[in-house]
Amino acid sequence: MASNSPHSLRERTLVLVGKTGVGKSSLGNTFFKEKVFDNKCSPNSRTSTCQSETKEVMNTQLTLVDTPGLFDVEGSEKDPKSEIIRSITECDPGPHAFLIVLRVDYYTKQDEDVITRICQYFTEEVLKYSVIVFTHGDDLDEGTTIHQFVDQNEKLKNLVTKCDDRCHVFDSKHWKNNDDAEEEEYRSNSYQLKELLNTVEKLINVNSSFTNKMMQEKQRQLQREEKNGLNVMLCSNWRMTGLNARNLF
Repeated sequence: MASNSPHSLRERTLVLVGKTGVGKSSLGNTFFKEKVFDNKCSPNSRTSTCQSETKEVMNTQLTLVDTPGLFDVEGSEKDPKSEIIRSITECDPGPHAFLIVLRVDYYTKQDEDVITRICQYFTEEVLKYSVIVFTHGDDLDEGTTIHQFVDQNEKLKNLVTKCDDRCHVFDSKHWKNNDDAEEEEYRSNSYQLKELLNTVEKLINVNSSFTNKMMQEKQRQLQREEKNGLNVMLCSNWRMTGLNARNLF
């Protein structure tokens, strides 16, 4: 994606993934300091398709891809896998990093299942290109860093370790006015965003980016799975039709 800016900007594409309700869309709005992603607390307004937006942020032409939430609490049975893979495959040359979004809260079995689902979508290689990003940072105890919070839970600590200790924390509601307060530097969205972008640069220097080649292979695998599933369904219907026909005589 070419930049129209008169000065040279680095171009970065980040993909937001996580379960429904953790605040992915609000996080994207916090990064851009304006509402570009729908984050209303309504079952009809939750992200159902991938949405991509690009803005200039801290000398970076930043593209955020907001994806449908996993394990929709409203009971949607549609697996967003194909929509997420399709959207990411369209990123050129591919996303630079995945932001796996969790809440500052208990690390639950469903959170573990979300990580398992993400790894099933993209293979465990995805963790090499991932940053764990926590929302609702104001729930952190005063004086506690996000790494100290992570260290309190062995499973959460293991996850962050698999991501090479990459984690950051934001609060879309309570930290809006902290950006100019030096004594609150850590509990500031601007500070955390600056640190996050630095983390992404370090990740790219070590691992490059998650390439479209990886995604295209995953998409081909998905198409094979869908084709096999269709064949199984057709065979099952054919057998049932044959049985019903015999029962007529």
